[in-house]
Amino acid sequence: MELRVVGVRFEEPDYAPVLILREVSGNRVLPIWIGASEAAAISMHQQGVVPERPLSHDLHLELITALGQTLERVEITSVDRGTFYSDLIIGKGVRVSARPSDAIAIALRADAQIFAASAVVDEVAINLDDEGEVDVEAFREFLDHVSPEDFKDE
Repeated sequence: MELRVVGVRFEEPDYAPVLILREVSGNRVLPIWIGASEAAAISMHQQGVVPERPLSHDLHLELITALGQTLERVEITSVDRGTFYSDLIIGKGVRVSARPSDAIAIALRADAQIFAASAVVDEVAINLDDEGEVDVEAFREFLDHVSPEDFKDE
């Protein structure tokens, strides 16, 4: 199913960055804990900040383009004990494994679609209310009490 980036939020008390994705045609959000540099790259792009020199994700996209290819889409393929896996789909179906945070940072720069396997969304996503609005208080409560370990199998 197709997702869009809502943004990056920071979990208290450690200020851990959480990438929030939302279903395009549904009422669920998918939180993915990411690294600080990836969070910065995603946030900078969303805010329209253009660095003087290309950052790593800009460079990756420039390399794809210089090789005559396009980033068609990103697919979040699975989650295993809290670790998400994804692929960059380049050109005519070439798959390159990538961390979702890196893949999404590149996808945003390429205006490429982001998809997740239904099984991943079904396992990890959080439902929103019936009108498709985020229950802000419930979502904050979730972020206040959840940790990456909560997504790991025991």
